[in-house]
Amino acid sequence: MTETPPINNQIDQFKRLAGEAAVDRYVKDGTCIGLGTGSTAYWAIHRVGELVAAGWKLEAVATSKSTEALCAQWHIPLVGFLERELDVAIDGADEVAPDFALTKGGGGALFREKSVALAARTFVVIVDAGKLVPALGAFPTPIEVVPYARPWVEREIVSADSSVQIATRMSNGVEYRTDNGNLILDCRFGEILAPAMLDARLRSIHGVVATGIFADLTDHVIVADASGVRELTKRP
Repeated sequence: MTETPPINNQIDQFKRLAGEAAVDRYVKDGTCIGLGTGSTAYWAIHRVGELVAAGWKLEAVATSKSTEALCAQWHIPLVGFLERELDVAIDGADEVAPDFALTKGGGGALFREKSVALAARTFVVIVDAGKLVPALGAFPTPIEVVPYARPWVEREIVSADSSVQIATRMSNGVEYRTDNGNLILDCRFGEILAPAMLDARLRSIHGVVATGIFADLTDHVIVADASGVRELTKRP
């Protein structure tokens, strides 16, 4: 078991509280867990590692290569996607709306994260309070795209809404590639009042693999802030 990493600021502490609370509330001995990707999901993975070290019989499905590496570091047994029924998936989000619609994909793992969220019996989202928004859209919507089809995808997005701002995600001066070998277009649509409709429209474009809009998937949202940890009530 590796050492617990340092808490650098208050937001890190909130992320840790949310991640640990989700595991403590929704993971039981013998559970198969979908483990997300990113700075908040990190703390859920860390907590699962502590339970494995304590003798719990847990298995996990990782949503990215970086999560696979963390699981190996903390000796969390991994299984392939749908090799076992997924009891619960725990992941962070870039935005959470009152109806539990999400923007995800800031870490680039949106396709695998959505696969796991769809397959899990229960999908638990963990965030600090700064991720709560009245409507999606302040954070750009990630869209995973087959590289060959990027010109077509961009043209189709703009033809439906000429005000959309599209940027190809970059990393260290080169185009970012997902674990699936695809590109990500970060799109600014403005305020998104009908996320399920936008998600469906974007996924209908040839070449779009997945979007970072998660609509009608979330069962529970756990939030941590200066007042402590709480679970939100879904609102329309």
